[in-house]
Amino acid sequence: MPVHIEGIYRDVLRGPDGQTVFDSGWRPNMIVLRCRKLLAAFMKGDADESPLGIQSLKFGRGDSSWDAPPPPKPNPDTITQLTDINPFVIKKEDLKLRYLNEQNEFSSSPTNRLEVVAVIGPGQPDAQSGLPSPYPIREFGLFGQLTVGTKTLDYMIDYVRHPLIEKDIAVTLERRVQLIF
Repeated sequence: MPVHIEGIYRDVLRGPDGQTVFDSGWRPNMIVLRCRKLLAAFMKGDADESPLGIQSLKFGRGDSSWDAPPPPKPNPDTITQLTDINPFVIKKEDLKLRYLNEQNEFSSSPTNRLEVVAVIGPGQPDAQSGLPSPYPIREFGLFGQLTVGTKTLDYMIDYVRHPLIEKDIAVTLERRVQLIF
């Protein structure tokens, strides 16, 4: 039986009082071709291509035409970036990355399952970012990096287009992504 890289995600939106106002439940995400290229560069160990794993999670506004469900599915072999050219970015140092065992419990040693948790808290995105409030979120992607020649490029790992989530500055959005290798 072939082994596939799989991913799932879950969004939980909490009001100012901490109460859950929206929970998407677990949904599949799309592992894109560039993830496989990033893994191949890692496995080859080529010094000229220095692959780096997860470096950021980007939240994008997508396209308002996607609000008529369901949003169109992109091609995983050709998509390389978000539709939104000015996404809200959470860098690796602000993400929680943890190994999970088969029972979805945290593991201190490496496993074939990885969970990434991103939180956009109250006051985010802030007015200085130039992004609107409420911030409309319709897409997201995990990104690694690959150095090609003298350039370090963002390499998309996974991608999701989803129904509109309006992220007001008073609420918290917690996004969990799990990758199974």
